[in-house]
Amino acid sequence: MKHLLALASALLILGGCASGPEVRVEYDQTTNFTRYQTFGFANPLGTDRDGYQTILSQRLVAASRRELEARGLRLASSNPQLLVNFNAALTEKVRVTVMPSPMIGMGVGTGFGSYYDYRMGMYGAWPLYHDQTLVTPYKEGTLNIDVVDAARKQLVWEGVVTDVVTQKMLDNLQASIDAAVAAAFAQYPVQPVSKLK
Repeated sequence: MKHLLALASALLILGGCASGPEVRVEYDQTTNFTRYQTFGFANPLGTDRDGYQTILSQRLVAASRRELEARGLRLASSNPQLLVNFNAALTEKVRVTVMPSPMIGMGVGTGFGSYYDYRMGMYGAWPLYHDQTLVTPYKEGTLNIDVVDAARKQLVWEGVVTDVVTQKMLDNLQASIDAAVAAAFAQYPVQPVSKLK
């Protein structure tokens, strides 16, 4: 169950940050992606555990199927041209922020009515600074989606989505997974059929 939660959390990386997920894509530029008509899923998937399909895998399969079918591909139960596989990871990280924090310093003056006495008190000739360090732990999730040419047994496209995992993502796991998969496939070489019209 811990593995499932960790993997699910990793997928959540997509929906909660205001800045959005980081999406990186690599693909074989010599491949003509429009020639592929069918797809299937690796067995077992990288997100499966001990001989069974996890809930995370089921959600990834559903989201990926939706994205690929929108691009005109069909799910094939035997001999698919493309095989899709997933991997997900959750990493504990620490963000360290160092900020200068000004302190009010005393100005230069003699205190005896000299010309520079106006600098005494709240007005300093130069401010003093000390560093304030803020340490924030967070979780970063990474989802890999691999698309393999089944005949050549060669990776032809890889989408990697990385984001900070928030409680909001965990509370809306299905939506987070859907958003992560959609973010990756938004950079797939073949766009949805509805966008081509």
